[in-house]
Amino acid sequence: MANRRNFIKTAAVGSIALALNSFKSQEEENSIVFDGKVNKPIVLSTWNFGVKANGAAWEVLKNNGRALDAVEAGVKIPEGDPTERSVGYGGRPDRDGRVTLDACIMDEFSNIGSVACLEYIKHPISVARAVMEKTPHVMLVGDGALQFALSQGFTKENLLVEASEKEWKEWLKTSQYKPIANIENHDTIGMIALDSAGNLSGACTTSGMAYKMHGRVGDSPIIGAGLYVDNEIGAATATGHGEEVIRIAGCHLVVELMRQGKSPQKACEEAVSRIVKLTKNRNKNLKDIQVGFIALNKKGEYGAYCIQGGFNYAVNDASGNKLVDANYFLK
Repeated sequence: MANRRNFIKTAAVGSIALALNSFKSQEEENSIVFDGKVNKPIVLSTWNFGVKANGAAWEVLKNNGRALDAVEAGVKIPEGDPTERSVGYGGRPDRDGRVTLDACIMDEFSNIGSVACLEYIKHPISVARAVMEKTPHVMLVGDGALQFALSQGFTKENLLVEASEKEWKEWLKTSQYKPIANIENHDTIGMIALDSAGNLSGACTTSGMAYKMHGRVGDSPIIGAGLYVDNEIGAATATGHGEEVIRIAGCHLVVELMRQGKSPQKACEEAVSRIVKLTKNRNKNLKDIQVGFIALNKKGEYGAYCIQGGFNYAVNDASGNKLVDANYFLK
């Protein structure tokens, strides 16, 4: 009897130890291990205009500047470029011929600011930052956002450039709303950065889908959808068909997957796979949709993934500034 009790006791202790070891191993596997070799500073941004945008951000980062200042400076480059058809000044209008802009920004302290359906202001990202720093709110929209911007000294301008107006008038002949992947829904610059102090920030800005319904807002100004930053873990931003990103709270999902121990690359892949699954469940054609994510963790590791080929992103660190074609689901 004593031997039996000893056996049970020994077996129980062994089982507990085994369980604890298993839990510990799983915990270690599902956590980001910091080895001190952090790749910082570093900045990532979506699409090929991200190369120039990164250049402006890098000027801040290389001088030990704050990631927040870097991402604002970076995305202002395409915002102010009249030749860009998907961001800021020069952006394609909605179906009523009105250029409406969306943007959000987030810093290392989880301070956030956002504007949506903002007209006449060339740099919505700076208005979003003003919302973050100078109001008790996190989002202003439409006329309220415009009134606030003007009260802060921003200048009212006509954002509908001649080329975009010509395209819109041509579109009116058919008024067919069917955005082409990687063109009309190549609609966002998202930027995430890790500065030399090891802090993360992000910014996202867009003129939205071309010829959208007036008042349509996508994922870009929505914290947790088009952008999310967790200074303990990492940051992510998205581009493409905003409705699909909102459906899964995409960038928050990517960051939470990194919290669980996934690499930035694997986290982006998992987020895309969820969109793919939901799209199929809704009997929608994946070929009509493009969504891309980029992600960055506290070690300076990064990754990207999208639904179909054609999405690229820019990376700037101490090794230089380069454009990378993201891997994708539809082969």
